[in-house]
Amino acid sequence: MTTHRPLTRQAHELLAEYLSPGEIAIDATAGNGHDTLFLARQVGPGGTVHAFDIQAEALAQTRDRLRAAACDTPVFYRHCSHAEMLSALPASARGQVSAVTFNLGYLPGADHSTITRAPSTLEALRQSLTLLRPGGVLSVLAYRGHPGGREEAEAVAAWCARQDALAHAVYDSPGPVLHLCRRAREACD
Repeated sequence: MTTHRPLTRQAHELLAEYLSPGEIAIDATAGNGHDTLFLARQVGPGGTVHAFDIQAEALAQTRDRLRAAACDTPVFYRHCSHAEMLSALPASARGQVSAVTFNLGYLPGADHSTITRAPSTLEALRQSLTLLRPGGVLSVLAYRGHPGGREEAEAVAAWCARQDALAHAVYDSPGPVLHLCRRAREACD
């Protein structure tokens, strides 16, 4: 009997190949903190994680999750849209980030009318390219089952496919779809 691994787990397994202690990582959609905790464990106390979310509740849940896990990695909580990454991060982060994760949709257990939307997500992806180091990765988990989700997932797929500087792999399921995009090892600007 084959067991199905959730795409969230697959994303973490794939990202683990590209993250090392001491690096910088970004959780563009902190949600309830699962990705933030994963990133923090990968980069360790010598690394840094920046967690973005427009909902204070999400950042509070993320902070609580990391505290409960006794995580000692420095995590900076950014109460703003993922489309504001460049202005929220220090200029020194440009070209230095090893991974940026996106888990699109809505915060489970919260108001389902507060969702990520294609325009801000595409802007955040564009900004991520400025932040990623050569060899860095974007992980985008797009959920298609809620209002606006299919359109956002299609916009993300089209954006990823147009990026010549990124090697793009797609992991599909009946529900969400995972895009893993790796920046070329050479600087592409």
